[in-house]
Amino acid sequence: MTDILRLLLIILLLTTSLAAYFLVIGALFGNRVTKTQRVINQLTGRSFLVGLVNFFFFGVIAIVLFSVADSTGGAIRVILTIPALLITALLTVILSFGLAGMVNVVGERILPEHSSLKKSVWGTMILTFACALPLVGWFLLFPYAGLVGFGATILGIFQRDS
Repeated sequence: MTDILRLLLIILLLTTSLAAYFLVIGALFGNRVTKTQRVINQLTGRSFLVGLVNFFFFGVIAIVLFSVADSTGGAIRVILTIPALLITALLTVILSFGLAGMVNVVGERILPEHSSLKKSVWGTMILTFACALPLVGWFLLFPYAGLVGFGATILGIFQRDS
């Protein structure tokens, strides 16, 4: 029984820190998150496809670079590891912006009359707990939310302001 309570406490603390992370991302990069949110609302299907293709393409490149670097040694290992780390960092940054936009979309659709702070916090809580649902949340909802946000961020980068 104490293991369940400990796990519940860990999940609540991690969810709270994730909500704070998305609030900071939204505060520091408000224009980028707003643009990502707008693209999610307008082009959800296209965002998913763009996110799927780009995430797996660059993910496979990073994995191949890491695996080739692991089987080599010396200077070649460093030469292959640095681009793999840069690609992984870029994927993480784009995914962070995408999930921040997705959290704002969820919060806006569920609580349209509240402040942006409450929308973001509640959107994070709802999306986190929904993605924690075994099987469906892990293998369907979280990849969908992540890839839509990833694709929306990429589309937002290359979209002109009108």
